[in-house]
Amino acid sequence: MSGIRAARIAVACVVPAELGLMVCLAAGVRFPGWALAAAEVLVFGVLLLEVRVLRGLYAAERRRGAERGEAWRAAVRAVVPVPVRRLVRQEMRAAASLGWWVLRRRHGVREGDLAAAYTGPQTAMMYGMVFVSVVETVALSFLIPWPAVHRVVLVLDVYSVLLVLALHAACVTRPHVVRADGSLRIRYGALFDLVVPPDAVARVRVDRRYPEGRLVTVSEDGTTLDLIVGSQTTVTLELNRPLPYTRPLGARGEASVIRFHADDPRALVGALRTLTP
Repeated sequence: MSGIRAARIAVACVVPAELGLMVCLAAGVRFPGWALAAAEVLVFGVLLLEVRVLRGLYAAERRRGAERGEAWRAAVRAVVPVPVRRLVRQEMRAAASLGWWVLRRRHGVREGDLAAAYTGPQTAMMYGMVFVSVVETVALSFLIPWPAVHRVVLVLDVYSVLLVLALHAACVTRPHVVRADGSLRIRYGALFDLVVPPDAVARVRVDRRYPEGRLVTVSEDGTTLDLIVGSQTTVTLELNRPLPYTRPLGARGEASVIRFHADDPRALVGALRTLTP
């Protein structure tokens, strides 16, 4: 267990530092040769530690009879914390969504399905954030007198603009989906994904609300889940049994009532009522 704990601490501390170093190097910042050598030696040592711990966990899983793929996945799950794995997976999916967005394609929407967009309340805000980031980049180019610092800030600003665009692209290309079999897939970009089977639906109605809270907000008793977009929800879905869900950073829960936003809630509710007994 001490080896696993050390590997977790190394991932949490050294990897972000290495990413920061890469950003500085991409921006053209020059470091002394000894500093770069020390950083690479540290990273190499962390990699050796990770390989050693992963090999030990992999061998233990294989001795228990696990297949190779499952053994490697179990080893990675033991070393890398859940929030880190989910954040990396979400960023990769968001980056891929930029390509889907450019190609005007949607993820997980098949023939006969109804795709329900939910980006209406946040589109102006997203583009506003992009505009502010661009203005900030231009302003800082005149205000920061140190070229090295300016290059670092420029790389970070460009990354933040791409991150905002990727988040919005993930929301556009991953809409809610009412499937032909009556199931409902509730999503928010690459951050949230929940499939509601048709036999779990008790009642569904158009219900515009303006709740306070973050993107995923849970009631005090834990039975109601609000998926808030632009400070509003427009559809209330009541279930005949609690369904498990996973929050963006990996926390789990169960909900009997789900409130979420759709740009055209009447179309979604009508399609779901038609397909659900």
